[in-house]
Amino acid sequence: MTKNPVKPARPTRLILDLSDAVLRVERMVLTGLMSLLVLLILINVVSRYSGQPIYWIDEASVFCVVWLCFVGASLMTRLRLDFAVSLLTDKLGSKSVRLVKLLAGFAVLVFGLSMLAMCWIWLDPVGIARYGFDAKEYAANSFNFLYTEKTQTLEWPTWLLQSILPIFSATLSLHATANLIEDLGLQPRREHPGLEISNAEVVT
Repeated sequence: MTKNPVKPARPTRLILDLSDAVLRVERMVLTGLMSLLVLLILINVVSRYSGQPIYWIDEASVFCVVWLCFVGASLMTRLRLDFAVSLLTDKLGSKSVRLVKLLAGFAVLVFGLSMLAMCWIWLDPVGIARYGFDAKEYAANSFNFLYTEKTQTLEWPTWLLQSILPIFSATLSLHATANLIEDLGLQPRREHPGLEISNAEVVT
């Protein structure tokens, strides 16, 4: 008696699974960043009130907010909570609305991929690897000072904090692809347990 061979998962399903996994990570990162931001603000208030302000907390709070915005924007894209102007689509038929949504989703994907390509050029991993990851020598020859710059008060490498840009580009592209797969009917639309606000219509 022969067993039926296990059918491999479709690429579209794998993309949705990967998008859902990234979504769960983003949710945990958002929770951590929001907790960190509240903690930094409380420490800042207490330290200033006691007359001993901690000078680097302001900069840390700014970078925390920046990461919050990018991670949140990526998550909102997968949950379809991104901003939309429905003045035109409200007057169109169902087929036209579906076409407009597909075009909008495709535009988001193109934006994400374009941003990812620009980040590759900006970070130039091949270029700095060519100089043995020597940031000073690379900057002297390429005039790209990204890897030699540090933040003003934290004195952290600038490239490390700005790495959110390529991360956001990659996750945005992934989520946009997942949304397009669902909109094209290649896979059924998924629910996201634990993230009750899953569409813009329930937002008041």
